[in-house]
Amino acid sequence: MALLPVWVTSVLLGLLIASLPTVGTNEGGATSPSSPSPSPEPLPNGSNCSDETVKVEFSTKVVEHEYIVSFTGYFSARARRLYVGRALQGVPALDWHIVARQNPAADFPSDFELVHLRQASPGNLLRLEEHPCIKRVTPQRKVFRTLKFVPSPEPAAPCNATRWTQKWQSWQSARPLRRTSLSVNSGFWHATGRHSSRRLLRAIPRHVAQILQADVLWQMGHTGAGVKVAVFDTGLSEKHPHFKNVKERTNWTNEKTLDDGLGHGTFVAGVIASMRECQGFAPDSELHIFRVFTNNQVSYTSWFLDAFNYAILKKINVLNLSIGGPDFMDHPFVDKVWELTANKVIMVSAIGNDGPLYGTLNNPADQMDVIGVGGIDFEDNIARFSSRGMTTWELPGGYGRVKPDIVTYGSGVRGSGLKEGCRSLSGTSVASPVVAGAVTLLASTVANRDLVNPANMKQALIASARRLPGVNMFEQGHGKLDLLRAYQILNSYKPQASLSPSYIDLTESPYMWPYCSQPIYFEGMPTIVNVTILNGMGVTGRILDKPIWQPYLPQNGDHIDVAVSYSPVLWPWAGYLAVSISVAKKAASWEGIAQGHIMVTVASPAENNSETGGEMTSTVKLPVKVKIVPTPPRSKRVLWDQYHNLRYPPGYFPRDNLRMKNDPLDWNGDHVHTNFRDMYQHLRSMGYFIEVLGAPITCFDAANYGTLLMVDSEEEYFPEEITKLKRDIDNGLSLIVFSDWYNTSVMRKVKFYDENTRQWWMPDTGGANVPALNDLISVWGMAFSDGLYEGDFTMADHDMYYASGCSIARFPDDGIVIAKNLKDQGLEVLKQETAVVERVPILGLYQTPSEGGGRIALYGDSNCIDDSHRQKDCFWMLDALLQYTSYGMTPPSFSHSHSRVPPPTGADHPLPQRLEGNHLYRYSKVLEAHLGDPKPRPLPACPHLSWAIPQPLNETAPSNLWKHQKLLSIDLDKVALPNARAYRPQVRPLSPGESEAWDIPGGIMPGRYNQEVGQTIPVFAFLGAMVVLSFFVVQLTKSRSKPKRRKPRVKRPTYLQGPGALPAQGKNPTV
Repeated sequence: MALLPVWVTSVLLGLLIASLPTVGTNEGGATSPSSPSPSPEPLPNGSNCSDETVKVEFSTKVVEHEYIVSFTGYFSARARRLYVGRALQGVPALDWHIVARQNPAADFPSDFELVHLRQASPGNLLRLEEHPCIKRVTPQRKVFRTLKFVPSPEPAAPCNATRWTQKWQSWQSARPLRRTSLSVNSGFWHATGRHSSRRLLRAIPRHVAQILQADVLWQMGHTGAGVKVAVFDTGLSEKHPHFKNVKERTNWTNEKTLDDGLGHGTFVAGVIASMRECQGFAPDSELHIFRVFTNNQVSYTSWFLDAFNYAILKKINVLNLSIGGPDFMDHPFVDKVWELTANKVIMVSAIGNDGPLYGTLNNPADQMDVIGVGGIDFEDNIARFSSRGMTTWELPGGYGRVKPDIVTYGSGVRGSGLKEGCRSLSGTSVASPVVAGAVTLLASTVANRDLVNPANMKQALIASARRLPGVNMFEQGHGKLDLLRAYQILNSYKPQASLSPSYIDLTESPYMWPYCSQPIYFEGMPTIVNVTILNGMGVTGRILDKPIWQPYLPQNGDHIDVAVSYSPVLWPWAGYLAVSISVAKKAASWEGIAQGHIMVTVASPAENNSETGGEMTSTVKLPVKVKIVPTPPRSKRVLWDQYHNLRYPPGYFPRDNLRMKNDPLDWNGDHVHTNFRDMYQHLRSMGYFIEVLGAPITCFDAANYGTLLMVDSEEEYFPEEITKLKRDIDNGLSLIVFSDWYNTSVMRKVKFYDENTRQWWMPDTGGANVPALNDLISVWGMAFSDGLYEGDFTMADHDMYYASGCSIARFPDDGIVIAKNLKDQGLEVLKQETAVVERVPILGLYQTPSEGGGRIALYGDSNCIDDSHRQKDCFWMLDALLQYTSYGMTPPSFSHSHSRVPPPTGADHPLPQRLEGNHLYRYSKVLEAHLGDPKPRPLPACPHLSWAIPQPLNETAPSNLWKHQKLLSIDLDKVALPNARAYRPQVRPLSPGESEAWDIPGGIMPGRYNQEVGQTIPVFAFLGAMVVLSFFVVQLTKSRSKPKRRKPRVKRPTYLQGPGALPAQGKNPTV
């Protein structure tokens, strides 16, 4: 074989190497210095700058004279008009008309009407609501959303380095938007570019669908075909190259366009169903685009309601909603969400971007029937922006539920750009379409689509989720989305009920935080676990008989008592199971582990079995495992008063820190496991046991507790509570009160326009209900003032910050009072003037005179122990106060402080009075309306738990309760998955003018394929050339290693000699 010359081989090798992309990386994963820098993702406007964040500001106002009239059913336009006319009949000179619809819903029956009503007196609205076919009348809302392109933010300044740049008049605006686009930093999206960390760049693969192994299902022929998925967002361009199956685009706004002018709706749709470049999960699904926001970012409640009704009419299967807000009492929005899921629409919603604070879940993702999605990064860390549980709207009834349901990638996810190409965004509004796309793909794998419903889809997702190590359930829910396991579960699923969480293990740390953070003991407040029942058998169901408590005798299950309450009806698809756990008297001095389980049977009407009227049943087991310790000493037990904390919604309860005008509502629950979580963790680390009082003060035995802790109380007090507290403190109970501001002039300044009554509303209280607190502590000659102060200072060598607190106006003569120089924030709010007030009394300590009496400590600001907007914590001071109240040890740093002043007498400062005309009675558990002057209600009876009769089991309990939540009759081995072979169909380049990506026949590559097919061609060329080159090298090596053949000798001829010649010596050659 002829060999190529050496110079030809060198040239060929050089050309091949030159054609390859440089792949060298440094340890951090970024491109090596010798390699070209990766170009940033193009933005929709065509620029190459990616280090920008798109921020958005929200505001809302009531549309004047427009009301949403909700009916009890769906009626024709003629019937609706007739009902409204009959309700308003007889009202003289009334100017009203029905606002005509300019959207597809105009052709169909509806359950609401938008009415323009000029004479909107309370009497006229009441006449409407009195009609038997009218359910509710609410104002029409208009939402504004303003985008701003700003450079990526620099590291945040210290929390206390605030500048007073906004005027206080900005408070006089409509209530902040309840449902906003859930992108990071409350922005519309967050673009990730070169400013991302090197480690993150290395960790982020190209496409989220491939990371979650959607290509395995693509190989099996599942691509979302036949599933209708709705995207409620900003629209989508008609000729976007990433989408091939846009079934319908509808416009619910007042603009004459269906296109997306902002990019967020396009991105969300791309994550779900893009077919090229940045591939979505279900490219063959039927996309239904609902444009509910204008290019000016304006929307109306009525637009959403009409769009929701249309989605029900079109039999949408999956609906992605990347909006949310704290108002879980927002009617008729929440009612419509329930109606959607009741019609088998699987709603996926972002959990919120208010993390890392706890108790910040957004609605509707916090609803039981909705799949609430949190965010993680590509290193499986919970995203800082992702909201945390628990749900807070159940707190008045006991305790919140576990949410989010599931987490998935929401940081640096790639999706479709506005016109073409891809971009990377972050936020739970990004994580939500990831799950929505996965749900769409999963639904397409089920042969009988009628079997798929919101409950069994959620059951499959949470049962298959991969738990993240070192993360608690209020951060990750059930864990990280696992698409393939969910597929296996869904395709071997049988209709059944399940529980979330599926077990209660108060010993498992850290997943079961906060339950695992404190053992239980005799005479402690019952531990309440709020479990969600998911009913995959039908939209409605019920619990048969009563749940059964079965303790394991070998595992000391008889040492605990269990009480259970539950939903009388499971609708839609879900209900609650509240479990209260307490320690039996015989275990008062015992320490150990106790186990048992609760059996619950759920019944649901059998679908497709109407002839026999049959009923399906499903029995589920809830394992329970707790750690019991001997009852701690009284001095170590702290009781947190939760009963007197109120929150938004439903009333206007302002923030405790008036500097935080971007977050003016107190909506985090004021619970030790939400915005006071850090304080709780600190006290537990100091050896204290914290219990929560969810009932009036008359409902606990003060002999069991050393200190009652009252923080940021907004509620009033029953007269019986005031009397009992006086008696308890005389008998040794101590009291610590953290107050906040209350000033009627400032309250009038921070008024807002209420959207329900169409009136200017004042706050129902200040940061705390100081007049009520003064009624409580007045028996000891104590009171807080209506002063409003702010400032930095030093106390006992600790830096402190006083954030919108009040001062102590009156204190006993023999008490200890600490004063500091602070700014008069009230003057700043009212007159925009700055003044420093010297020697403001802020801390007081007092030993009651009765023999064996308790101690009282007052402090005028709670922000230093509140996680919401804490700038400098004062946990050290809380430790010192507890040492004083629990053990009678007066801290020398207080008793000998240079800041100690004589106790104030209250003569030089008036005490705060309740704001005239406030509406606190509407939301209070204590007050009720009485001839225009609210008065206390009758004292309610203390809660009484009905303990379940145990049915003991003499068998061994399972040692480890945590398994991935297996559903009944599920065997993952029965559902086989194909080998994830990466193969590639033939592709062709697009014609000129189309996207730079390669076209894919059928719209989808069945195997694991690259984002940009063109980039893979040099790789294959290189591999082929290397094979050829290797062949030549091998041949060359072989040829050089062979021994050379010797040249044949030329035989010398033998000459014939004569007879006289002498013979030659040796052998003669033969010729």
